[in-house]
Amino acid sequence: MNCRGSGARARAGATVVAAAVTVVVLALPACSATSTGAVRKTAVTLTATPRASTSSRPAPPPPKPTPTPKPTPKPQPSSLPLAPPDAGTLPQTQQLPSSTDTAFNNAIHDIWLAITSGDPDYALPAFFPEKAYEQVKAIYDPDSDWQNRLWYDFKLDVSALRPYVSPHAKLLRVIFPSLYTAWVLPGGCYNNIGYWHAPGARVVYEQGGVTRSFGIASFISWRGVWYVIHLGALTRAAAVGVVDDPETGPGTAGPPGGC
Repeated sequence: MNCRGSGARARAGATVVAAAVTVVVLALPACSATSTGAVRKTAVTLTATPRASTSSRPAPPPPKPTPTPKPTPKPQPSSLPLAPPDAGTLPQTQQLPSSTDTAFNNAIHDIWLAITSGDPDYALPAFFPEKAYEQVKAIYDPDSDWQNRLWYDFKLDVSALRPYVSPHAKLLRVIFPSLYTAWVLPGGCYNNIGYWHAPGARVVYEQGGVTRSFGIASFISWRGVWYVIHLGALTRAAAVGVVDDPETGPGTAGPPGGC
């Protein structure tokens, strides 16, 4: 048998098994004759090494931290207006104010806020306007009297109420004695012009499950709106705060009189 020819046929007849891991190839590295003259074939097994993947994915980014929700800020209290800011510069009218309208409710809101917070400035919109006081009073330097007596006394009275009214006290109602309301004529109480005067209102509130009250000494009018002008007392012997008739229960409104 021709060895060259047999090799060619052997290569042609070689079986290649395609597998994921092993490839078997039949090869004739040499021709050797057996005693019978047959060609002996040697089987060689080749193990294929798996190829590393050429495609690599980037590592996923770390998860973003969940932001901590910010607490909702607590709304800050604020004063409420009774009239336009320039009302004190306008002329007086004889209109009788109401004790049930929005302006009066705003006045009570501001006064109560000043008392429960301890900050008298909250009551400025509810306090008799300084420019209106200049028109009312026939005295020397009404501005100074407004600043150093009226407003100063009001601040002292707010401080005096602190032991009686806690920040968490609940306002129930205001008793307004309309029957004591009177028009103060020009010339009385050192006045250039007249105004309505309402004495002896009562603020009724609940604190610690108990109903309590105190008085507001004097409201006066400007252009049909009630403003507080004396909280604890109309007059006082010294520069000290005064609480008008603090009582357990609603107390008694009044008395009439004053200006």
